[in-house]
Amino acid sequence: MKKIHVYFLLILISSPTLFAQDSIVEEAVMLKNDSIILPGTLSYNKAIKQQPLVIFIHGSGNVDRNGNQLGAVNANYIKQLADSLNKREIAFYRYDKRSANWVNLRFMMADLNFQRFADDAKIAINNFKDDRRFSGITLIGHSQGSLVAMLAADKVDKFVSLAGPSEPVDVAIVKQLTIQNDTLGSTAAEHFKELKETGSVSQVDPKLRSIFSKPNLPFFISWMAYNPVEELKKLTIPILIINGTKDLQVFESDAKNLQQANTQAKLVIIPNMNHVLKHIEADADNISSYTNPDFPLSEMLINTLENFIKEK
Repeated sequence: MKKIHVYFLLILISSPTLFAQDSIVEEAVMLKNDSIILPGTLSYNKAIKQQPLVIFIHGSGNVDRNGNQLGAVNANYIKQLADSLNKREIAFYRYDKRSANWVNLRFMMADLNFQRFADDAKIAINNFKDDRRFSGITLIGHSQGSLVAMLAADKVDKFVSLAGPSEPVDVAIVKQLTIQNDTLGSTAAEHFKELKETGSVSQVDPKLRSIFSKPNLPFFISWMAYNPVEELKKLTIPILIINGTKDLQVFESDAKNLQQANTQAKLVIIPNMNHVLKHIEADADNISSYTNPDFPLSEMLINTLENFIKEK
């Protein structure tokens, strides 16, 4: 019998990760911003009295709490990041973006304003800022969410810009389109100029209708009002800026421009990480990883985040 007890003890001692995993719990959290519903998931290690909390702010599109978009992205990258950081004794809150829930659509159409994303983030922050289970809040903004998080970061302890653009949205879109087609980029630049000057676009190029649709125009006007470089200058909390070398949407130059705007920020460029945070060896796998949740996250990303979040 003694041998059995000793053997069992050795199993527990030699398997701390398994033991910690058994202590991780999830709680459904339903937040509201007026008529907008923001269902989310809080996950943490119940065996630890106090642990740091991450609140994750998603990128553009109809992104749910797991990092997926119906019919477009099935990478599960936010869920993977939550699971990975939970194993490192870091709590994680993620929620469905307001645009991911069809119930919200009729309310959103009446108020298409970029600032509303930041308002949603502030509601999440206020919900947890006095929660004694957590020792502090790190706000992670991914892609579009980097700027959103900058606008909401006044009551958090740390900020991470993860694959965040450094330029206003019109400049960034024109650059991306120009890479595909010079003429398309020039036309988009003309449309944005007209939109800034008149509040509308009189004749949209058919190839750009999905971008310059009428419902998008007031949203673009509100989004163009913010320059990520200028907003980052306003932050005085610890900042970490991360980008991957395999990112096809936001570039290393964006991360470097952000760091130059706030020189107190730490800058980390992660080899072989793409925009959905996956480790990619072959370039051919980059796009396919957007629709395959089996691709692993970058281990360097997880280690970098853990070190920054836990740093005193």
